[in-house]
Amino acid sequence: MKDIIIDIKHQQSSHCETGVVSTLLRSKGLDISEPMAFGLSSAMTFVYLPMVKIGGLPLIAYRMPPKAIIKSVCKKLNIELETRKFSDQAKGMQALDDELAKGNLVGLQTSVYWLPYFPEDMRFHFNAHNLIVYGKTAQGNYLISDPVFEHVVECPAEDLQRARFAKGALAAKGLMYVVRNVPKQVDLTPHIYAAVNKTAKMMNGLLLPFFGNKGIRHLAKKINKLTKEKPKYQKLFLGNIVRMQEEIGTGGAGFRFMFASFLDEAAKLTGDKQLQAAAKQGTEVGDNWREFAMDAVLFCKKRKDLSLTQVSEKLISCADQEKSLREKLLSIKAA
Repeated sequence: MKDIIIDIKHQQSSHCETGVVSTLLRSKGLDISEPMAFGLSSAMTFVYLPMVKIGGLPLIAYRMPPKAIIKSVCKKLNIELETRKFSDQAKGMQALDDELAKGNLVGLQTSVYWLPYFPEDMRFHFNAHNLIVYGKTAQGNYLISDPVFEHVVECPAEDLQRARFAKGALAAKGLMYVVRNVPKQVDLTPHIYAAVNKTAKMMNGLLLPFFGNKGIRHLAKKINKLTKEKPKYQKLFLGNIVRMQEEIGTGGAGFRFMFASFLDEAAKLTGDKQLQAAAKQGTEVGDNWREFAMDAVLFCKKRKDLSLTQVSEKLISCADQEKSLREKLLSIKAA
């Protein structure tokens, strides 16, 4: 067997799924940046689900579920995307080899824990990491463009198989996806305004108090009530928020910054100053989320004389800012 190497322009990215979407589409000649992919998919959100536990602590998310970005972008831009899952691991690996033999880049959803090229301190049981396989060596190693890394990497076949079929929450079940065709030309302008409007509507949340702005305020109330809990649980709870906000994927503040970048790019594309003003406001929202995370860490480490009420109030200020940004976005109309 000879080496299979498919041409790819690797790009290190802020977030795995948006990075993979951008790389796959650019390889097909459609120049979609990572922030543009994120913004067009209206993926920015907030979810606080106290009834769903990970490691005994509630789930907090700052974006739509895994695969929502690539599916939404492809649907909106009329891009032909083929996705497959497998119950048989051998068939899943053979399907990957078959696509490579045809000269196709293949997107995969994997576990981070079983990818040996990740440093030990970055490996944890997270099953929704996205990467691109762009070839295979004669020795059987897969050639991978992983958005997390500056350079392309290699992975032995047995490790990649374990990563694709790891059990647990968000199990990928061998998920692979291939972009078959993209339109020759796409007018992004109408999609930009539609995505801005949809994101703004989603920012208010659903009827239940766990989503969007309502969810942020619900979590702030919970933080205030932690005074009734033991100090150890207070630290665990706040530490969990910071971990989910700052360490998993791009995190809460990071997604706000990426949305602001989308608005900035959209403003340049359309010449719309309203979008430019919203981009500035979006950056300020991200800054405030990062300050909230810092306050939570300072409380946990007792590095600053902060109370739980003050940490809660900082989170409420994030909700207030997002409400203001939402109103700004809703006021933006296409010229």
